[in-house]
Amino acid sequence: MIGAIAGDIVGSVYEHHPIKTKDFPLFQPGSRFTDDSVLTVAVANAILTGCPYRDAVLKWGQRYPDAGYGGTFIRWLQADDPAPYHSWGNGSAMRVGPVGWAFDTEDEVLRQAQMTAEITHDHPEGIKGAQATALAVYLARTGADKAMIRTRIESQFGYDLARTVESIRLTYEFDVSCQGTVPEALIAFLDAESYEDAVRNAVSLGGDADTLACIAGAVAEAFYGAVPDPIRTEVLARLTPELWAVVEAFERCYR
Repeated sequence: MIGAIAGDIVGSVYEHHPIKTKDFPLFQPGSRFTDDSVLTVAVANAILTGCPYRDAVLKWGQRYPDAGYGGTFIRWLQADDPAPYHSWGNGSAMRVGPVGWAFDTEDEVLRQAQMTAEITHDHPEGIKGAQATALAVYLARTGADKAMIRTRIESQFGYDLARTVESIRLTYEFDVSCQGTVPEALIAFLDAESYEDAVRNAVSLGGDADTLACIAGAVAEAFYGAVPDPIRTEVLARLTPELWAVVEAFERCYR
């Protein structure tokens, strides 16, 4: 799951200042974890403790109220009895990475991914984005090659993964929908030669950089087997001790 968090941190400074190049410093003084990381940790913590996903997301979201959530999610966090709000936004996909690591069958990965999504993102596109991301992580960690991952995600979810990073980059703009983020993030991974290359591809599209890189990074870590040590070190320096503790606990159980 650290692959998702590292992608979020790398992309954080480019979320509102998009770039269209892969030539950029991975980490800058302003690089920080955002809501993508906090809610990824929340999902991981729910899996580790058996806590309901809704309760974990509420707890961790309220603990880090300034992590950069969208307005509708903030209202959900502050509600007396938070209910799903039919969102198709990419928030369901950005937090789901741990599901792809923790469960041992495709059916259970898909079921759990839906559960993580529908507490807020109960629109079919919101659920689909979470399921596609989680399944890609699962396939990557269980030995599928990129051709198989591409074929399975296209056939099961209807995403067009035949495009390239270079072709998308030409016209792509900021997009917070699952349907406008998840396919592009997966292509950033599919076109990459390494974990770092996947994250650079994602940021270079010039869109919702932290979430694109979070999703691409989640799958790339599973496929390449690890996040490079220098990147792990940068992540450790930027997470709070309690966030890092969940990362370490999750890795002990599921790596």
